[in-house]
Amino acid sequence: MNKALTLLVAVAVIAVAAGGIVAYQSLTGGGSAAAASDPSRASGTIVVDWNRQLVRIVNTPGAQPATVHPTGSFAILQAAVYDAVVSITHEDAPYLFSVQAPPGARADAAAAEAGRDTLVALYPAQRPALDQQLAAELSAIPDGAAKQAGIRTGALAARLMLAVRSDDGAGAPLPPVPSPTKPGDYRPTPPANAPAVFTQWPAVTPFVLDAADQFRPTAPPDVASAAYAKDANEVKSLGRDSSTARTADQTVTAKFWPGPIWVQWNEIAETSTSNHHLDLERSARLFAVMDLAFADAVIAFYDAKYHYLRWRPISALRAADTGNPDVVGDPTWTPLLATAPDPAYPGAHSTISAAGAAVLDRFFGKHDRIQVRSDALPGVVRSFDGYDAAASEAGLSRIYGGVHFRSDHTAGLELGQKVAGFVLKESTTPGFGLEGR
Repeated sequence: MNKALTLLVAVAVIAVAAGGIVAYQSLTGGGSAAAASDPSRASGTIVVDWNRQLVRIVNTPGAQPATVHPTGSFAILQAAVYDAVVSITHEDAPYLFSVQAPPGARADAAAAEAGRDTLVALYPAQRPALDQQLAAELSAIPDGAAKQAGIRTGALAARLMLAVRSDDGAGAPLPPVPSPTKPGDYRPTPPANAPAVFTQWPAVTPFVLDAADQFRPTAPPDVASAAYAKDANEVKSLGRDSSTARTADQTVTAKFWPGPIWVQWNEIAETSTSNHHLDLERSARLFAVMDLAFADAVIAFYDAKYHYLRWRPISALRAADTGNPDVVGDPTWTPLLATAPDPAYPGAHSTISAAGAAVLDRFFGKHDRIQVRSDALPGVVRSFDGYDAAASEAGLSRIYGGVHFRSDHTAGLELGQKVAGFVLKESTTPGFGLEGR
């Protein structure tokens, strides 16, 4: 038995002793759909509502630990909810665990309890609001043995998920970033010149990927190359705060997508789930697969960012020595948007957006017409003929905002598609979170 399986069995034994319910690491799929007639499965509202609760939390100043990337919390939440639900419905392969629940157990009660227990453990200060939501959801479910069995199933699924991620490296000290020695090397970005963030993230244990560098992009264009000069001059022109080359629509685009991109794609998924009236099991699967893909995409892009350590446009364009005679430095150049304190390559927006589009394409089709709203521009709605179009615009917005080169965008799209494709493929295998470990 390998180390991962040993850990899971040990966690399961502890949980059995504490909760009086049998748990096992599922090695086979299928099973009886004993709860197929459960009326609660007509709606995925519970899954969406717990996702919205987490969106609220991570958008609350000070609620999210500064050194812990929020995509990990989304993945833990939705994986726990998903494993709780499919432990009862048996309609899909579990991510890590299948909890043995009696016939007729309520999957909606399991989802609600797993959502609350997971978020209380991750954000204990938020407990009053989380308890209030759980009480409201459970009050709508008839009392009885089926409800209690669902609650126990959800509680154990949450404990198991939290235990298996308790030592994943997210809380490790942040390694320092090497000081720049030549043009192209990453350096802290003006005006704050803040230290680089999430430098420990390449060493975080992936949720589904075999390794952080599994899909590492090839190196970005050399700073002395014509390809780099083209990229640098493009962002120099389009991304400047006072640019006259950037169109009015490109300016709106830049200002529409600047927030935490994983939050925006979770909000897109919430709307699509509601519009398509997904049931409980299907909703749980969608959010689990998407947020697992986001979490691994972040691990993967930070692996690449801190491997290549490519400077940001503001550093490149203000430098006296740009490293390329076809790129003229300008010490006054300022981007339209604020630059994140991490290396440029590959782009986070492009990576996450491509991963989100790939998952939503699989669930709703490539030509699902969508309307997207922005927390940064309230009241503005942008329409797209598919998730891929939204993903492309989200990535391009970072060029218009002056914070990324086109090569960052291109590499990010490819990385996000590869990560999501891998997660989607593996998600048909029982215990797919153990693959490669």
